Amino acid sequence: MKWKEQKTVAGVFQIKNMRNHKIFVDSTRNINTINGEKFMLEHDSHPNKSLQAEWNEFGADAFSFEVLETVDKKPNDYFDLKDALKKLKEKWVQQLQPFGDRGYNVPK
Repeated sequence: MKWKEQKTVAGVFQIKNMRNHKIFVDSTRNINTINGEKFMLEHDSHPNKSLQAEWNEFGADAFSFEVLETVDKKPNDYFDLKDALKKLKEKWVQQLQPFGDRGYNVPK
């Protein structure tokens, strides 16, 4: 059973529109689920409506998917993956500012 042996890696990723350079930044507990983002976009069901609209307009070839950083899981009982992911995503959102003309994220 290979799937059980696969380690899940949590991290932050971006989806980039190479035509207008807008980006969408998000985090996931399993970086392998980036394919799920692509699946939602291909099936017109992505929760981010502006990203979905431009995917529909420009097509899949206009977008790239990139892992920005993975979470270094600490081997102790006190490690909070959810909190670590939240902080990592906040760091990248602060750095990249994917809002308005620059991206698809909505400022908090």
